[in-house]
Amino acid sequence: MADIETMTLSHYNQHAEAYWQGTREHDVDQNYAAFLNLFPKHQCLDILDFGCGPGRDVAYFKSLGHRPIGLDGSEIFCAMARAHTGCQILQQSFLSLNLPANHFDGIFANASLFHVPSQELPRVLKELHTTLRANGVLFMSNPRGNGEGWSGLRYGHYMQIDSSQQFLTQAGFTIQDFYYRPPGKPLHEQPWLAITAIKQDTKIEN
Repeated sequence: MADIETMTLSHYNQHAEAYWQGTREHDVDQNYAAFLNLFPKHQCLDILDFGCGPGRDVAYFKSLGHRPIGLDGSEIFCAMARAHTGCQILQQSFLSLNLPANHFDGIFANASLFHVPSQELPRVLKELHTTLRANGVLFMSNPRGNGEGWSGLRYGHYMQIDSSQQFLTQAGFTIQDFYYRPPGKPLHEQPWLAITAIKQDTKIEN
């Protein structure tokens, strides 16, 4: 697991500037809306941008008056995100998270959770569940598919909606909605699966 993460992060560190230039203008308004529409309109949110990269989405949430915190495993991405946003950016491995309990209203995981190998995903999702407040929102968007393995020097775990739902349910989430991206295309031209899910707290019966 450590080797998988090290190689994937090394790829991003080596191509950080090219990644920033290639993604900074991406239209992700559909994802922003799907995430934010689940909250009251005027609520100031504590948001964790999980896998924040160079900080594009952190900057957007900050511009709306929210309190975003970024998290990424790439040292260079973290430095870029701090410079671009002025926000707190946590450099943490996805496989060794250290997050406070009941701290965030929502987690925005755009193109990040698919890097978590399947055997580690249940634990990582439970840790994200723990750091969310009651009824917190998890947004995730990942390339869809079946199976996992290497794509060049990046490791990916590709899921469809059924397998995604199984992982989320086991971790204590209920799917609110899902859709495929980019919008307006036939299904075979929509490689991305986006999901919004709500934290469900386990009730202890007396």
